[in-house]
Amino acid sequence: MTASHTVHFISLGCPKNRVDSEVMLGVARKAGYEHVGAPEEAEVIVINTCGFIGEAKKESIDTILEMAQHKEGGRCQRLVVAGCLSQRHPDELAAEIPEVDHFLGSSDMLRLGDILAGGAERMLVGNPAEWVVKSSDPRTLSTPGGSAYVKIAEGCNRTCSFCVIPDMRGKQRSRLEADVVREVEQLAAAGVREVNLISQDTVAWGRDLPSADRTSLARLVERVADVPGIRWVRVFYLYPETLDDDLIEVIAHHPRVVRYVDMPLQHAADAMLRRMRRGHGGDRLRRVVSKLRDRIPDLTFRTAFIVGHPGETEEEFEELCEFIRWAEFERVGVFRYSPEDGSRSASMEGAVPDRIAERRHRKLMTLQRKISHKKSTGLIGRELEVLVEGQSDEHEYVLMGRHAGQAPDIDGQVYLSGGEARPGEMRRVLVTQASHYDLVGELLGDGEPARPMPAPARGRVSLRVVQTDGRTSQSS
Repeated sequence: MTASHTVHFISLGCPKNRVDSEVMLGVARKAGYEHVGAPEEAEVIVINTCGFIGEAKKESIDTILEMAQHKEGGRCQRLVVAGCLSQRHPDELAAEIPEVDHFLGSSDMLRLGDILAGGAERMLVGNPAEWVVKSSDPRTLSTPGGSAYVKIAEGCNRTCSFCVIPDMRGKQRSRLEADVVREVEQLAAAGVREVNLISQDTVAWGRDLPSADRTSLARLVERVADVPGIRWVRVFYLYPETLDDDLIEVIAHHPRVVRYVDMPLQHAADAMLRRMRRGHGGDRLRRVVSKLRDRIPDLTFRTAFIVGHPGETEEEFEELCEFIRWAEFERVGVFRYSPEDGSRSASMEGAVPDRIAERRHRKLMTLQRKISHKKSTGLIGRELEVLVEGQSDEHEYVLMGRHAGQAPDIDGQVYLSGGEARPGEMRRVLVTQASHYDLVGELLGDGEPARPMPAPARGRVSLRVVQTDGRTSQSS
């Protein structure tokens, strides 16, 4: 179909939101809309919002107001707001931002088609528990090179004190194993080499399925990794409970599952973990970390922590610092606590002043930077396999890619010199320099040819993505 209309997308927040944005991109393309990188050229602007923490909500509202200006000074005829923020605050947003023409919730991605067809109501926010992505849904990829996210479940059944995700996304709904594998087969046929499995609580995948359809996460990961053409499979958002030995074995020894664990731990002090309603104490976390280090050779361990949660004492914060010194995680994200309406922690006593939370955030990041630099410089002189993503965003004449220990968007890059390479190629690289998060490497040999990428009609698009911590990336 020849595109006769234009649409511009902005995706805010986490990779799960990015998959939703890609589904809406697919819906728009199916409706005959061409995606444009400049909002001033678009007849329709779609913003997929994040409502996870205060900074993300502010980013979402600021972006909506920024894009609303294009209704006066650009081609924009319709402004559409979708995602978690509109799911959680639909009436308030509708009253305060009249420039928005349509609202979609966190499970209403396919209803963008109704809006583009014309005549749709302004408020189309539905029940967040009514949808889970399927392999049959239209989707246009926005991740660079040969990488893609695959969402294996929606929603969450946890009751963490600081989190309102179950209110925004509903209870957990796992996809069937066969449907996940079918989507990965489609992605592999389109040239994807790396699959990143994501959900809100990945370790709980399948528990909500009928017994006849239930299988293990280890089996799902193995089946995905066995799809012809897939070279890397990465698993995100593992909850720190007792991990299945079969899953550890798959991560440790399957040749196409990267030795990378993403497990948000949130804190290390027993009292803080109880306040956070995490269901375990610091001793279990140490046992889990030790077990994974012992069982998975050359492991890259990514985690996340919250500082400034109500009740956090200086002693508990120092216990967290000591835990990080002991564990020496390769990757750490640190978030300042954000009080969310409706969360259990919002009504807790012992609020931590902002200045103290900020000081703790700086101290933790400074501590982790030293560890990260030690880990990065330890790679100098090693040969690594790198997935080539394309031209660097920062250096016009430099290529960039990622090694298996670098997840998309969040873990840094490998800048490549000494030869030519194409996006989607897997290349051997000699690491020659290192910073805290990025590496510089020299291309070795000709490498394995890239697999054919999608035809132009199904090609990737450049999508403006703003992550939860406020960093912006432009992918293509």
